Amino acid sequence: MSLATRITALASRIGLEVKTKIDASHPGVARAWVCFGYVGSQIEIRAAHNVASVTRTAAGRYRVIFASAMPDDGYCWTALARSSTNSGTQRFATVRASTDEKTAQHVDVRCTTAGGAATDSSEINLTVFR
Repeated sequence: MSLATRITALASRIGLEVKTKIDASHPGVARAWVCFGYVGSQIEIRAAHNVASVTRTAAGRYRVIFASAMPDDGYCWTALARSSTNSGTQRFATVRASTDEKTAQHVDVRCTTAGGAATDSSEINLTVFR
């Protein structure tokens, strides 16, 4: 048996083993994600998984509604925001304020300037793990 044949067989066995260990219920797999932005006075969703919609509730404040609800509100989310200008002005996806909601059905996300003022962004990327 040649080395190439042995490597092919090993790769196939590893693939089968990984397939049995990691599936959609694995905690390391994102339960939802979305790439969206506020462009031309409207929300633009570029790509998403398990996200039904995104609404703008105020300047720099968005509600991401899941297509299939999470089991509970014990999930972890992380987000990044892109600057809306080329002047180096930073944008941040911030942690929730007490008035923002995090439920099994949706999560509220804020976008702020470095000074903490609410502001819109042309691109926000959100990932949810559970």
